[in-house]
Amino acid sequence: MKIAIVGTGYVGLVSAACFAELGHEVIGVDIDAAKVAMLKQGKSPIYEPGLEELLRSGLKSGRLSFTTKLADALPGTKILFSAVATPEGEGHRADLRAVFAVSETVAQTVDHDLVFVNKSTVPVGTGAECQKRIDIVLKKRTSSLSVQVVSNPEFLREGMAVPDTMMPDRIVVGLNDDPRFKKLNAKALLEELYRPITRANKPLLFMGRESAEVVKYASNAFLATKISFINMLTELCEKTGANIRDIATGMGLDNRIGPKFLHAGIGYGGSCFPKDVKALLATAKEHGLSMPIVEATDKVNQKQRERFIAKILKTLSKKSHIGVWGLSFKPKTDDMREAPSIDVIAALTKAGHTVSAFDPVAMDRAKPLLPKKVTYTKDAIDAVKKADALLVLTEWDIFRGADLGEVKKTMKGTLLFDGRNMYEPEEVEREGLQYFGIGL
Repeated sequence: MKIAIVGTGYVGLVSAACFAELGHEVIGVDIDAAKVAMLKQGKSPIYEPGLEELLRSGLKSGRLSFTTKLADALPGTKILFSAVATPEGEGHRADLRAVFAVSETVAQTVDHDLVFVNKSTVPVGTGAECQKRIDIVLKKRTSSLSVQVVSNPEFLREGMAVPDTMMPDRIVVGLNDDPRFKKLNAKALLEELYRPITRANKPLLFMGRESAEVVKYASNAFLATKISFINMLTELCEKTGANIRDIATGMGLDNRIGPKFLHAGIGYGGSCFPKDVKALLATAKEHGLSMPIVEATDKVNQKQRERFIAKILKTLSKKSHIGVWGLSFKPKTDDMREAPSIDVIAALTKAGHTVSAFDPVAMDRAKPLLPKKVTYTKDAIDAVKKADALLVLTEWDIFRGADLGEVKKTMKGTLLFDGRNMYEPEEVEREGLQYFGIGL
């Protein structure tokens, strides 16, 4: 099947590469000419394990191509995905200007029946508004074409986006019955598109469009709430001598709860959880509703970051030198959106401390976001040379296997602040370092 994907950001590019690998003919569309030129050369603008290999494979097979012109992507296309950005806008609402622009441009250009799929994360009601705008444009054209709007939210984890696309827990498709589109049969087209995945017994769930739009936000808000819940308990642990790891294990072994997202630390970041939690609250407010649990999730996450910063600043001597390990918001990605490192390092430099930092892949993306006085090193050990303290902000595997004895010999001081609870306190202290974790 021939499909088009408008927007070659994180979601669009991963989807395009994976659909091509599954045997479909895919054309990616982006207004950024420099990015399109880069993609045509088989180079990925983002770091994601396995993505660049799929990109090159798709280009070599001829099933994957890229263009800056939407009109070039439409001929013969049965399904068009809109995967453009929906950044946080005024009042924490999702900025939908790009989504609406794509829907209207498609309606102005298309010359055959088409299924229009919102792949971007959009608040409930966005599909209805896209359908309304498309219908208005088609009416002005006096066209009898059928363009049906469908919701197909993504559930990708950065660092695991390729396997999450190829072997997802579920595929959610939201479409509403409308006699105007009976001949188009969007359900059958989506079933055909995803057949390579559903053959592996992965569920394809059909529901109303509005329900599908809510599922995405509800899933992210629930996972964020689980993170904030365990983080909320860390303060009680530190006051009472309880151990948050033991508590998480005891909770997670309950099948009704499960162990995932019960890892205490300095809170969530990234492109999804912070933005989607706030956007869900904004949507509820528009409908005259409150969501106190979701509100608390957001507040606890911010407080957790502030608590950790306060602990560091209280412990450090004046004008200390700190080695920082990890800048991206999580491992296996170079994404710096809402990364805790931004707030933590800004607070350290503002307090008069100096910082040397190392991250395996995210340093180039971090530099424009961090204070100019931060220095960047070639490896992890170089970052702690003559440092008074080591601060771990991202749980990259390379840090898990670090030789703490060598770290102690390289440092000037003995402080280790573990923002991800990666290490065992006893292990750290055996090497002569003083350990500061979260909830331990």
